[in-house]
Amino acid sequence: MKNNLLVFLFVTTLLSCQNRVETQFSEAALNDEFVTLNGDTVLFKTILEKHLGNTVFIDVWASWCKDCLEGLPSVKELQAKHPKVDFVYLSLDKTQKAWKKGIDRLEIKGDHYFMQSGWKGAMGTFLDLDWIPRYMIIDKQGSIKVFKAIKTTDITLLNNLK
Repeated sequence: MKNNLLVFLFVTTLLSCQNRVETQFSEAALNDEFVTLNGDTVLFKTILEKHLGNTVFIDVWASWCKDCLEGLPSVKELQAKHPKVDFVYLSLDKTQKAWKKGIDRLEIKGDHYFMQSGWKGAMGTFLDLDWIPRYMIIDKQGSIKVFKAIKTTDITLLNNLK
């Protein structure tokens, strides 16, 4: 009986974490600093403002991540099918050099930023990052439509790319 209760509590906690849905970024996440390909720093809210009026597909990834690399062809397919969607890549690579080499080697087209605050920074904490790749969809008004998807086949993700 005690084991069943523990299993129930564990599963309930796990499911409640996975079902967390956010529609707006926290102030801390909006003010998190990212690095551009040119080496400049930019606030996340500035990145969002740049894409306001467009649907945005966000891919949190790293060039060392096996699952990210396996999912990349599917992301590229989505990008080809949805040319009006802006693709923004937030990298969790260990170094900026590795990040830039990964973009070139993998021929990833889109808007690229290095997440210098890492997994435990303001953005990582807001996203409750526990796995990458992590996909999100932001609508034309800047609201989060898909908060957490880890597969490009996620039906909610696909439905919000229109």
